[in-house]
Amino acid sequence: MFKPYSNDDDVLNIQGDALTVSNGTTRIVLNGTLELTQDQRGLKAAIALKEAVDAIVASLQAQGNLPAKVKDEPDAKPGVVQNPFQ
Repeated sequence: MFKPYSNDDDVLNIQGDALTVSNGTTRIVLNGTLELTQDQRGLKAAIALKEAVDAIVASLQAQGNLPAKVKDEPDAKPGVVQNPFQ
């Protein structure tokens, strides 16, 4: 089960990987394009999205001392990545 703000590792995929909900300890990021078609597949995707958003809202509401705004995190330091094609 997706537990919002519990770690920086969990990713919830909806409708394959059409929409990803990436967990974080200070923010949750939604990426992708989700088509909610008028069929069983669309219903399943809509329910998954609703459950994720409901869990996020419940987690935020349960925190009594939410700041007005989360401090922006600096960009990751640039590094050198080995070329996998060599």
